[in-house]
Amino acid sequence: MATRRPGLILQHGDSGPPGILGNWLRERSIAHEIHPTWREPLPVDPAAYGWIASLGSEHTPGHPDAPGWVADEVEFLELALNADVPVLGLCFGGQALAAAAGAAVVACEPPEIGWIEVATDDPELVPPGPWLHYHYDLFEPPPGSTTIARSPAGPAAFILGPSLALQFHPESTPEIAAEWARQDASRLTETGIDPLELERQGAGAAAAAAIAARSLFNAWWRRLAS
Repeated sequence: MATRRPGLILQHGDSGPPGILGNWLRERSIAHEIHPTWREPLPVDPAAYGWIASLGSEHTPGHPDAPGWVADEVEFLELALNADVPVLGLCFGGQALAAAAGAAVVACEPPEIGWIEVATDDPELVPPGPWLHYHYDLFEPPPGSTTIARSPAGPAAFILGPSLALQFHPESTPEIAAEWARQDASRLTETGIDPLELERQGAGAAAAAAIAARSLFNAWWRRLAS
């Protein structure tokens, strides 16, 4: 059973920690390791892990300016899919999973940034939210997948076998989002987004978003254990 092997969390920068997901895993004593993908080469064999979670990043799969580890991670996730290792993709991670399965990642016009609910076909697995959306690009669902949630920008979640891809951040807290907004303030302002308004949204959404995130992670884990 996949859940008997430790999990692997792929982190892509100091400002993108596992957040709520990490707390949830520790509370349940679920074995896992966190790999700093931007600093160290990926493990050789994804099949050594029971599951893989790929977190957010400022980079985009397939973008010509992306660092080399981005393409390496897409290849790693393709190996995971071929080995039937479940992948949980969170925003960038969802895009990387889509790319690994042969789908495109396209520009999101306008960018979708805010605490936004989704229209969901499977609220037990993916509750409506509110969720933190913070993306300038958007995955297209790959062949063989089923889209199960949508945001105003487009697809927000798909399932592909045992894997789940999300175009939002259930792991992120308002504090994490506020730090991203501070780092990204000039770009946000250029796109007409007020970083302070994003912070105010986060404060109002925090309690409901945390409940929704834990519900999602619980349902995801039940799928792995079944």
